[in-house]
Amino acid sequence: MKALTWQCTEQVEVREVPDPRIEQPTDAIVRVTSTAICGSDLHLYSVLGPFLDAGDVLGHEFMGIVEEVGPEAGDLKVGDRVVVPFNISCGHCFMCTHGKQSQCETTQVTDQGKGAALFGYTRLYGQVPGGQAEYVRVPQAQYGPVKLPHHGVDERYLYLSDILPTAWQAAKYADVAPGQTVAVMGLGPVGQFAARSARQQGAERVITVDLVDERLQLARDFGFETVDLREVDHVGDAIRDLTAGRGADAVIEAVGMEAHGSPVAETVITGVGKLPKPVARKVTETVGIDRLAALQASFDAVRRGGTVSVAGVYGGAADPMDLMTLFDKNLTIRMGQCNVRQWTDELLELVQRDGDVMGTETLATHRLGLSEAAEAYATFQQKKDGCIKVVLDPTR
Repeated sequence: MKALTWQCTEQVEVREVPDPRIEQPTDAIVRVTSTAICGSDLHLYSVLGPFLDAGDVLGHEFMGIVEEVGPEAGDLKVGDRVVVPFNISCGHCFMCTHGKQSQCETTQVTDQGKGAALFGYTRLYGQVPGGQAEYVRVPQAQYGPVKLPHHGVDERYLYLSDILPTAWQAAKYADVAPGQTVAVMGLGPVGQFAARSARQQGAERVITVDLVDERLQLARDFGFETVDLREVDHVGDAIRDLTAGRGADAVIEAVGMEAHGSPVAETVITGVGKLPKPVARKVTETVGIDRLAALQASFDAVRRGGTVSVAGVYGGAADPMDLMTLFDKNLTIRMGQCNVRQWTDELLELVQRDGDVMGTETLATHRLGLSEAAEAYATFQQKKDGCIKVVLDPTR
């Protein structure tokens, strides 16, 4: 079959790879009908190369049709239409039954000291072949795949794999309450959905922050206030100016480790990527490598006693934190990998409502064939051609 493979830093290629097969009784094989490039895939493209091997199949946002099932795949049947959560969880361990599917004890990558295995996301998370492919082996199929109706376009449901529940959890973790003001840092796909999630969960005002014209306009199209980073000296001051000097009740940080405004960290990251892999892995595991501008701005922009919810992906082991400010402001900070299966039931009901209330069907700006994936990665990374979200069709 054809699949998108990582080859080296900022080089991915569609290649022929072996077809997946049933390996465990709880496996299923899914024929992929739609798959997307996630913002966190770009970390693999440029930053996390030391933890990838040439030929690794990428992608963790996908959906499709069940083609084969193992004898212990529960009630999943051949022909079912499903969307597959990016984290692989069993549904019956302590963590899963407590709503922490991202920490599933059955699939935890214990030799790396990490949580649940992920599709297409480095040896740190199990090196499981991903979904930017024609077919995927889905472990723990008795629990993970979410059955879908056979009507409705793929993009109504595709983002239930990751970015929609990630954004929904970010708003839940922000303790959004009616009448509150929520600021969202970063208006990539997760940030767009986080703003919409905050409104769905009751926020009175949602202030969104970015520096890319197309992203800012999309937020305005949904009725959100915007702050253009290019037009302000300090985003915290800008948020306070809009909130009677107090700051936002909650801030959702949807940027992560590659934030703009961190030139020194950017230089370090670039240098680490050029080291031999064993050395680069050790440096990455022991030295803070994140670009923290968005996170620090979030701590500044939130009001005293407020909450910062971190949805952006971070990987630094020794990032400097201004604990004095966090302590003095009496902040609550929540973060973590999304527990996708905790949220999928309520989100499936939400996306099936009339009117496309979350805008899932209109988020993608680029719909391409899998054969064009390499070019699509470059376009997405460089934010060229108004690119906000890429959806790939494996049949093309």
